[in-house]
Amino acid sequence: MGKKQNYNWDKLSLGVCYYPEHWDEKLWREDLKRMQSAGIGTIRIAEFAWSKFEPTEGNFTFDFFDSFLKAAEETEMKVIFGTPTATPPIWLTEKYPEVLNRTKDEILLRHGARRHYNYNSPKYQELCSRIVEQLAIHYGMHPNIIGWQVDNELNCEMNEFYSESDTLSFRRFLQVKYHTLEKLNKAWGTTFWNQTYTAWEEIYVPRHTISDSTNPHEVLDYYRFISDSAINFCKIQSSILRRYIRPDAFITTNGMFGNLDNHRLEKDCLDVYTYDSYPNFAFGMGADPKNSIDLNDRKWSNNLSEVRSICPHFGIMEQQSGANGWNTGMEAPAPKPGQMTLWAMQSISHGADYVSFFRWRTCTMGTEIYWHGILDYDNRDNRKLEEIKGISEWTEKLAKVTGAEYCANIGVLRDYNNIFDSQLDKWHQRLDKNSGMEIFAACQLTHTPMDYLYLQEDTLAEELLKYPVLFYPHAFILTDRNVQLLEEYVRQGGCLILNCRTGLKDETGQCPMTVMPGKVSDLAGMTVEEHTFVGPNDEDVYMEFLGKRQEAPIFNDILEVNAENSRVLGTYLGNYYKGRPAVVEHPFGKGKVIYYGAAFSRENVKALLEYTGVISPYGNIIDLPEECELSVRTKGEKAFLFVLNYSKNPVNIVLKQPMLDLKGGAEAKGEMSLAAYEVRVFECLKSSIQEAGL
Repeated sequence: MGKKQNYNWDKLSLGVCYYPEHWDEKLWREDLKRMQSAGIGTIRIAEFAWSKFEPTEGNFTFDFFDSFLKAAEETEMKVIFGTPTATPPIWLTEKYPEVLNRTKDEILLRHGARRHYNYNSPKYQELCSRIVEQLAIHYGMHPNIIGWQVDNELNCEMNEFYSESDTLSFRRFLQVKYHTLEKLNKAWGTTFWNQTYTAWEEIYVPRHTISDSTNPHEVLDYYRFISDSAINFCKIQSSILRRYIRPDAFITTNGMFGNLDNHRLEKDCLDVYTYDSYPNFAFGMGADPKNSIDLNDRKWSNNLSEVRSICPHFGIMEQQSGANGWNTGMEAPAPKPGQMTLWAMQSISHGADYVSFFRWRTCTMGTEIYWHGILDYDNRDNRKLEEIKGISEWTEKLAKVTGAEYCANIGVLRDYNNIFDSQLDKWHQRLDKNSGMEIFAACQLTHTPMDYLYLQEDTLAEELLKYPVLFYPHAFILTDRNVQLLEEYVRQGGCLILNCRTGLKDETGQCPMTVMPGKVSDLAGMTVEEHTFVGPNDEDVYMEFLGKRQEAPIFNDILEVNAENSRVLGTYLGNYYKGRPAVVEHPFGKGKVIYYGAAFSRENVKALLEYTGVISPYGNIIDLPEECELSVRTKGEKAFLFVLNYSKNPVNIVLKQPMLDLKGGAEAKGEMSLAAYEVRVFECLKSSIQEAGL
């Protein structure tokens, strides 16, 4: 297995994002002292301050941040220093317009916002390298700078690039990958609609067509190219930093955004990964009124699980502390009393050992005047600052949790081929989005902690075997290597759950003339006889699964058993394929494969969790209502159970064995009440949760 991180925080701690260039120098020392009195020991600075270092081309000055860092030294404030490449200055973009990104309509994205550059401009790479080197030389050994952030939110706002530099780089990317136009034409299926290329110069990044029906195989490679470009841009900077900064200082960047292999980014460029967590974004977005409970901000735990797959002991660079919004949109309410604590503990429960709030004070100017911080415009102490003090007290009590491992007994497999394909293929997208959230919801509501595992070039079967059950939803693209991993996992005793549309495509995104599920047909012991969307005029389609009536949503594969030892676990109850197999189980080696012919819903995932014996693994030591999330972290002989109440109402929980309540510092057992948005953390012996079935 390749390295995931080579930096770990030695103690759970708090930070905040601070912009000294926004405030009068007279406020600096007062601000830093107020932060420390609230328990904040680290600040992030400088990620948008290029002009403070290079006001005109080639003229460097460090006076401003030298003065600020002197204040940081005097107050013993630790610093994470940002490279300022997310916002090139006006002198740069005016003199070198080739550094600007363009839209698909070839409109330049002009100066005045942020992230208006492109990764592949040789001139921008040159100027970024120069400013980063100047900063690293000047500040690299500074005693208060404990870490460096590369750029800011790579691929945020714009994760597509259409500049001339991108087209030239895309051609080079394709030449390295395919070597010849003959191989490229075959991979892209260019005989369709007469798209055959006869020279490399004929190839561009995707452009508008009459119906914007760009070649999907080209777009799949284009997304891979964007990811490669962003990683290369980050590596240019991290490589420079490594030559000059203190050996004990870490390099990070803050994510997680699309069209980007974040796992490779972390491995190739960073020491540790950090995430920007804004749970308020989840309120009202895509909520399903049919559901008995709306997950809302709890959905952010799904994102945190993704982050944990990149870096098990990550940091939060921006943790929500106020209402969200720009003057151009994105309206969200202020956190209610207790929600800042809830959301910070949500991050910590999933593996964060550092939490930095955004931001110290709400900005009085610019696009982010409605993106509120801990303090409001008036600069007075408020309930949010008081709540930060309470969170700081929590971190002291949770010091022993630092470095603890998140504990899950089921995994959900993902890979970037299928992620990129689901972005361009609307059929794939609908299925992937639905099933992914429904697996997460089922695990949340049954208190069955889950992990994401990304299949990468260095993934080993041993990593998969940590989980008795793995879901691999809608794996349209199956590679030979991933199939070998799956076979080894099942052969050694794992239970693999696949579902509809598995094995439809090859790595180019084409649909080969093979019987689905393609490369895993023998492993699954079945084939797909026919398939269909559940149409708008169809009656709701259900199946009988293990004697129970279950929904079979969105898309149905009608299955055919092709192995003697395969067993039909479910049959369709409606439509023209009534009575046909819907779920097939096939033993393979010491394990088994379950092929579920429909998309996943929280109800059918619950049924699968029950059938495979992994549902609610802590049910014999703690009883929780659906409104609560359960996260478990283990370290040494100890286990730490985080119970988070996302409800605006009090809830009751039951501890079925004595545990240490870290909030009160006393032993607890039996029924107890959690207030609205309250979090409790219980310590017990790791052996007690192992006895619970893990």
